[in-house]
Formats: sequence, C-alpha cells, structure tokens
Amino acid sequence: MECRFIKCHGSGNDFPLIDARTLDLSDDDWARLARALADRAGPVGGDGLLALTAGDGQAAFGMRMFNSDGSEAETCLNGVRCVARAGFEALGIDQATVRLKTSHATAALGAPLAEGVYTIEETAGPATLDLARWPLTGAGERLIDAPLPMLTPDRCFTAVAIPNPHLVAFVTTIDEGELVRVGERCETAPDWLPNRANVSFVEVRDAATLFVRTFERGVGLTDSCGSAMAASTYAACLTGRIAFDREVTVLNRGGLVRARATPAAMVTLHGNATWEWEGVATVDLAHERAGDLRVLRHYDAEIAAWSRVADTAR
Repeated sequence: MECRFIKCHGSGNDFPLIDARTLDLSDDDWARLARALADRAGPVGGDGLLALTAGDGQAAFGMRMFNSDGSEAETCLNGVRCVARAGFEALGIDQATVRLKTSHATAALGAPLAEGVYTIEETAGPATLDLARWPLTGAGERLIDAPLPMLTPDRCFTAVAIPNPHLVAFVTTIDEGELVRVGERCETAPDWLPNRANVSFVEVRDAATLFVRTFERGVGLTDSCGSAMAASTYAACLTGRIAFDREVTVLNRGGLVRARATPAAMVTLHGNATWEWEGVATVDLAHERAGDLRVLRHYDAEIAAWSRVADTAR
C-alpha cells in the first residue's frame, strides 16, 4: 500500500502521522503499519504511529496511536497536539474535543511557546489512582510515594493513570541505567502488571520546574512522553512537591511543555506540534517493511524554531 504522512513531533516525541479518516484497516494491519513506518532502521522511523480518525457525536475528530512495537496506547498527549493540528487544518477550526481510545481530550490553538512554534493547549483527565483499573496487584488500592517491592525495593513510586498507566519516581539525579532496568522489568508484563506501564524518573529542579525522563511502554527510553509529563506533574502536586493550579515548566530531552494540574486531577499541557517533513512511502504490510520513500516537502522554518526552544531547554 502507498502511504502519505507527515513526520511530526511534540516535544521531541516523533511520529509519522496519517490522515486515516477514510482508511479501513484491521487492528492487526494497523499494528503492522506502525511497526513498518516507526521502525528506526527503516526510512521513516518514530516513537510510534499517529492516525487522524473520524469524529463522532462528541468529538470533531479522533486519534489512534500505535507504539513502535505495534501495541495501541490509550492516549499520547504529545501525539494529541499533532493530531489536533492536522484536524484543525483539515476542518478549518481552532479548538475541538478529540476522541481517544478510552477517553476524550480537549485541544485548542494556543499562544506560541516561542516565535514560529505552532502551539496547542490540551487538557486531559481526570487522572486516576485506582490500581484495580490497570490492573496493578499486590500494592493495595493506591500507591502514592511508596515502595513497590516486586519492582525495586529502593524507590518510592506514585501510580497514576491518565489514562495510560504511569509509575512516577522522584529522584535527586536520574540514573538512566536504573530507569531502563525498571522499565524493562515492567515490559515483561509480570503477573502483577499484565498490561505493563510507563516508568518516569523525575527531578524537581525548583518549585516551578520538573525534568522528566521516561521509559515508555512499547517504545523504550524516549526523549519525551506527553502523558508521562502530565502524570508527573499531577504526582508532584499530589505529593506536595509543587502546587496545584500553578503553571510549571516540564523539561525533557526533546524540549519542554508548560503544565498545570488541578485538585480535580485534570492536567493541561501547553506544547508544540511541529511539522518536520511530508512524505510518501510504500508499505509491505505482510513483511512489515517500508520503502520507496519520497519526501515531498521540508518544514525548515518550523524545525529551526523548535531547535531554538530545545537548545534553550537543554
């Protein structure tokens, strides 16, 4: 099949994005398409695949997000911003409710983070602390800044679903080796965590600044994960490290977002939706391979604008 897409990113979390409003694929074929296009060894690559889908009675349009291993995520908040931009441009609107796999988010064109940076404000939630919904067994009904002995005895975690499941640990200094070991343990889908989880180590830089590093379920160590930044912001407020209803800067390897969590467990992210290039590729679904890539357009000004933001964030 021939597939046209936009290569895009939200805070360095990169994806090929397809307008799939009229595309009819089985779930198995979506997984194959994601593995083919998001393969880092292939001509496109990405943390996953985004699809702009048709709306319904509540939402102007929808989003599906498939990780690079082909698994479908409940949401991807960096991806929501990218899909929202595509939906806005396709429908000629600047705000919408977006249908996700198991929930909805709201998105609106926002004030630019910096000159030349297309910016979306999105709100998701409410976040939940109910471990039975993951499920995560053997840790009680909730886990708030407490050890999870079956994972590691040396860290305290806060477990938040928004709606992706996240384990958030606040650390003085991030040890990426440890983060990978913990994340890979969750990736094995042990009996107590059958649906796996995203794992984030978070540094509280000051009362209004977090730095988040995430091992993402179905992806691995990633420069940025939007739902992880939302979950980390809510967990930081919940544990008294930062204040509710205060805008904070959340830094990551890919750049930054502005975030705000409320006592009602809603989280708003203010971040970029950057187009890098547009292309067409031929995808062999049976063999999960992409080839014959043709790049139709580069968005050099957008790339340069975001590079300035990311350089400042670092």
